[in-house]
Amino acid sequence: MNSTIKTAKRIFEVLEYFEDVKRPISLKEVAAKCSYPTSSAAALLKSMVVLGYLSYDSYNRTYLPTMRIAQMGGWLNTGLFGDSAILALVDYVHGELDELVNISTQSDLHAQYIHCLQTSKRLRFEVKPGEVRPLAIAGVGRTLLSGHTDAEIERLLRRINAVCPVEERMELKALMKIINGIRRNGYMFSKHIVVQDAGVIAVLLPKREGGRDLVLGVGGPVSRLEERHDEILACIRKGVAKFLG
Repeated sequence: MNSTIKTAKRIFEVLEYFEDVKRPISLKEVAAKCSYPTSSAAALLKSMVVLGYLSYDSYNRTYLPTMRIAQMGGWLNTGLFGDSAILALVDYVHGELDELVNISTQSDLHAQYIHCLQTSKRLRFEVKPGEVRPLAIAGVGRTLLSGHTDAEIERLLRRINAVCPVEERMELKALMKIINGIRRNGYMFSKHIVVQDAGVIAVLLPKREGGRDLVLGVGGPVSRLEERHDEILACIRKGVAKFLG
């Protein structure tokens, strides 16, 4: 791997580790967690301190991101979500249901999770921001497609089928049957597609001024989603009316 690319990759691995643990971390911890040579980890962290992205506590010998990191991404809430109403909607649905609630958007030929709130329940499935799913296969992807015109879907599917594994290829007629069902019902209930026993109830959100097409999904074990199906849909619809109406 090119050394410049490797360095960039390591910077983001360190920042993502901070996001996971949400506390100061030591050089030893970074080297062990990310499998870096200690000397390389030390040079990387020192460079990030010099550049102003990390602060160093010499007494505890730990590192912590500076406010520069938080400020750099501050514009994204508006850029991705249009305004804070989307985040308020996610908080509301999560608070009412205590299930995995996520927001996804289209990234070329994939659906990508950009915001996730996890359930406190023991039986759950992990989903993190940045993860992607096949646009024509995953429930959130198909829900995103439902907002496209038929002609746009046909063009996208040709591109998808040209590059995806054989087992993920879809026939247009079969996909459009699913898409039209989403349009008719106003949501999709996806079961056992990407992960066995996992599912998602997904709704295409009204487009906000300056925002992108977004899908709100409530995910979890299929059996639990089936039991709470009506409750989940009612909660999402109430939240959409309250925050996006």
